[in-house]
Amino acid sequence: MALIPVTILTGFLGSGKTTLLKHILTEEHGKKIAVIENEFGEENIDNDILVQDNQENIVQMSNGCICCTIRGDLVEALNELWEQRKDKKISFDRVVIETTGVANPGPVAQTFFMDDDVADHYVLDAVVTLVDAKHGQQQLNEHEEAQRQVGFADQIFITKTDLVSPTEVDALHRRLMHMNPRAPITGISKGIVPLNAVLDLKGFNLNAKLDIDPHFLEQDDHDHANCGHDHSHDHDHSKSGHNHSHDHHHGHAGHTDRIQSFVFRSDKPFDHKKLEDFLGGILEVFGEKMLRYKGVLYVKGSNRKVVFQGVHQMMGSDLAGPWGAEHKQTRMVFIGIDLPKDTLLAGLEGCLA
Repeated sequence: MALIPVTILTGFLGSGKTTLLKHILTEEHGKKIAVIENEFGEENIDNDILVQDNQENIVQMSNGCICCTIRGDLVEALNELWEQRKDKKISFDRVVIETTGVANPGPVAQTFFMDDDVADHYVLDAVVTLVDAKHGQQQLNEHEEAQRQVGFADQIFITKTDLVSPTEVDALHRRLMHMNPRAPITGISKGIVPLNAVLDLKGFNLNAKLDIDPHFLEQDDHDHANCGHDHSHDHDHSKSGHNHSHDHHHGHAGHTDRIQSFVFRSDKPFDHKKLEDFLGGILEVFGEKMLRYKGVLYVKGSNRKVVFQGVHQMMGSDLAGPWGAEHKQTRMVFIGIDLPKDTLLAGLEGCLA
């Protein structure tokens, strides 16, 4: 039986999760979706649109969707949904989980790898993060949870773009891109999002398209002359065989984001054993600080691409398609909290064949 794809919907308080969920639960989209919402959120959906018996925590909607309010553990809620589906009491073919506004999505994502019952029935599809255009900069400055939500994202929506100027939206977009270059960023207003931009993103599918922003290393998005460090983007790649992004310590009103990202690229192949040993050691020491990491690897002795990704200490890799006519190159992105960038880059460089 096929696994049921699950989307984690996260975002800080007031970012628009409830508005988006109402859209999912009430629009005639023809999909059978089970939405799990946390009753401790700042606004409960069932206050507005559900007629719910207090003794029952699963409510069916007229459009074929289901809303399940968590009154306990997420694992229990998922297992209860599965049992009722198996008994043909309810019907759904995908799940959306809303986290509370101050939640770290990491433990929610880990649930799908650590609990055997959940892993037998569900597969994590993607983490979708909403960021409020009006208050997002301040929330990122003041709350690490908001930064974590961005770091874990496979898709980012900037909400309430109609309430601020295009210049403010652009500044927030640039900040988010430098925190998480692998997640597409889209501006929306009034919570209207096509469902295909939320569902079936395959953000946790190793063989899915790897989205590392191709413009991440370009110099035209801000003034490097005032950054206070050397980006060295114009060095001779033919000699070095690799290039790295550098930390982007932008001011953001005097604030430096603890959660940042960097990219490793190399035209030289990896020695598979060296890389495996190095990554294993790094995960033991820094695993809790590594929110998301993902890449396409060029490995010596293999004519196929190797894809890998991970969340904290849990890492997986798989063989992808063969290298075609395109240039063989490793691309890896790391997103984490106060990561020792120089140590990681030097270690990866030492794993090259």
